[in-house]
Order: sequence, then C-alpha cells, then structure tokens
Amino acid sequence: MLTGMQIAVLGGDARQLEVIRKLTELDAKVYLTGFEQLAHAYTGAVKESLEDLPVTELDAIILPVAGTNMEGKIETIFSSSQVVLTEDFLNNTPEHCTIYSGISNDYLSELTAKANRKLVQLFERNDVAIYNSIPTVEGAIMMAIQHTDFTIHGSNVIVLGLGRTGMSVARSFHALGAKVKVGARKTEHIARISEMGLTPFFTSELEKEVDHVDICINTIPHKIITANVLAKMPSRTLIIDLASKPGGTDFRYAEKRGIKAILAPGLPGIVAPKTAGKILANVLGQLLYEELEKGKGKQS
Repeated sequence: MLTGMQIAVLGGDARQLEVIRKLTELDAKVYLTGFEQLAHAYTGAVKESLEDLPVTELDAIILPVAGTNMEGKIETIFSSSQVVLTEDFLNNTPEHCTIYSGISNDYLSELTAKANRKLVQLFERNDVAIYNSIPTVEGAIMMAIQHTDFTIHGSNVIVLGLGRTGMSVARSFHALGAKVKVGARKTEHIARISEMGLTPFFTSELEKEVDHVDICINTIPHKIITANVLAKMPSRTLIIDLASKPGGTDFRYAEKRGIKAILAPGLPGIVAPKTAGKILANVLGQLLYEELEKGKGKQS
C-alpha cells in the first residue's frame, strides 16, 4: 500500500489512466494535472492546475512516457492547457521527491540534475522494455499487414538491432514464416541470432544485405538506414522504424526513392494502451512502495 504518499501525475495519454487507477487502489493521494477534460473520476484523485499543486508535499511526480520536450512542455491528451515543468517548480519539491518518466532528454536530465532530484527512466528497466516489446511486436505486425500486398509468410524481413524489442520482433516474424535476417554490431549478438535459427549479419555490412528485402524493421536509435542503404533497396520495401524520434532512417531520401518508410515509436500506447498502461502501473507501484519503505527506514 502507498498510504500517506502524495503523488502528482502530470499529463500523458491513455496509458496514464491505468497508472492513476493503480495508485488510487494502493491508497496514494493522487493529484492530476492536465486532465480537466477527463470525464472519469477516481476515488482518491483530484484534478489540480500546476499552480495549485501542493508542491512542497509531493513525494513523487509521474510524467508521461515521453517525459517533456526540449522546452519542458508536457504532453496533455486530456487537456487544452499547457503544462511546463520548470526548475523553479522542482526546486520547491521536497528533496526526496522522485521524478518518474518513460524516457528522458537533455532538458529533463539537466533540469532534474540542477534541482538535485532523482530521475527514474522506466524504459531503461529490462522488465518494462521486455513487457513493452509484446504490444510493439503486435503493432509492427499490424503495420506490415496494412501496408503491404503480400503475406508475411515467405517474405524477406530484415530486423536491425537485437535488443529487447529487436529480439521479440525477429522471433515473431520468424514464427509467422518470414525469412528473417538480423543485423547486429556485437559478436555475441551475432552468435545469439544464429542460435535462434535466424540469419545474422553485421550492421556494417547492411548495404550488401538489402537488395531483396521486403520489410525492414529498425530498432536502432541512430541513423542506420542511410541514403546509401536506401539506394540498394527495392522500391517495394516497407520500412517500419521503431526507434525513438527522429528514428534511424533517412526519411527524406526514402520518399524520394518511393520507398514507404514509417516512423512508429510508442506503438504500445497506440495499439494496446490498456496493456501498456498496466505494465507501467505495476512497475511504478513496486518502485513507489520501495521508496516509501526506504523513507520509513530513515525515519526510524
């Protein structure tokens, strides 16, 4: 239980609704900012503007998966008001106040560092990333079906990256009967790809591997599908870029070549927001409980 904890949830999409539900079930006192257009009411949660939050009493602040933009603005699907996280706001929180976000950027990382507040990036945790790979894979399959006129079975698929998402994507497309090649940088990943019964190659050799690709799925968060790579691809190729913005594809040159390239980060929140929200809610509930117990230990 989180009885006694005061938590502010600032903005977010449908995933945050599961987080709010979980926190209220655990008996936390929850303040909702950026939710004035949300019709549903939660017992134990109250809607407040950023200015009216009891800032000096907050034990935790929960941001959307994307955190903030580079100006501190927070996404607010359920509000038309602008919510901006500032240094002055964080400086007024208690020293033990922890900030939770899916991911971070330079603005958010520097802001929390200046205010000397702990920042937890949920998507850096293996458990969250692995659970999230499930709806991500389903979304990638959905997009592959929607944007092609051939079956996944028998198609030539390249997956770039063997991280937590890449591994799940490669395994699932292989299970659907695709001929899957996986590009990786590390020799241990090459060995794992072979062990999985898939065809491995080093990403440095990508240009040589794409001449017959039907679907290319990228999970690497830097520019890897360059103009040189795109020049070797058939124009029929579908690129699904799952990396965080701005992705790993030269989208300008892809369009010039007539190759359909789709930037699709955050698929869990699009294709399965309830499931994705429950993943975050369960992990947050455990982390907040650990912080609460840690605080009790210091007091005693």
